Amino acid sequence: MLKLLKNIFFELKRRCVFRWWALPVYALGYYIAFILLEHHVTAGSGYHLISAPVDYKIPFCEYFIIPYNAWFVYIMGTVAFFVLVNRPPKEYYRFEINMIIGMTIFLLISWLYPNGLDLRPESFAHQNVFTHMVENLYNRDTPTNVFPSMHVYNSVCAYMALRSCDWMKDKRWLISLLLVLTILIIASTLFLKQHSILDVFAALVINYVSYQIVYRSRWAARWQD
Repeated sequence: MLKLLKNIFFELKRRCVFRWWALPVYALGYYIAFILLEHHVTAGSGYHLISAPVDYKIPFCEYFIIPYNAWFVYIMGTVAFFVLVNRPPKEYYRFEINMIIGMTIFLLISWLYPNGLDLRPESFAHQNVFTHMVENLYNRDTPTNVFPSMHVYNSVCAYMALRSCDWMKDKRWLISLLLVLTILIIASTLFLKQHSILDVFAALVINYVSYQIVYRSRWAARWQD
């Protein structure tokens, strides 16, 4: 049965069923599922608190709202790069499947294990444009459904996809800049109290496993076809 499923999957790939629009279409379905999840998991419904002792030692820093918001440009820019600039389909397919694996796992975990955190500050020490941006973020995004962090998972997905593509091989300076951006985005989830260190760790572990499957396994070799 597993062999049959593999053959069906790669036959669909060979016939170009996975096109550039597959990830945006999936993302739309993911967004709808996430909105439903946000209404399902609330303070009133109850959820498991995610935290570790180190979380309470990490100071809040509103300036990290800049790299946190840069995540949206980073992900959309990566999709645009693979669609418009870097044309080998195999490289976009790998990025696409890697993203879909992580987002699907996140939805499954969140539905089966409702979770949230209580790390957000009750008030800010001072008011400035950055704290206003954080307030806006807090108003839009509830402190639920945080495990694993999709900010972290998708950022690492984008970085690994860009670093692995042929177009980037002689652009080490650009790869270094992307690595710095990825690290800042990961750090922002902690300094803004949007995620626990456990959310970050889980996202990195899942990404590592998914990366091995999509980029380094025997299955990955068939993407070269």
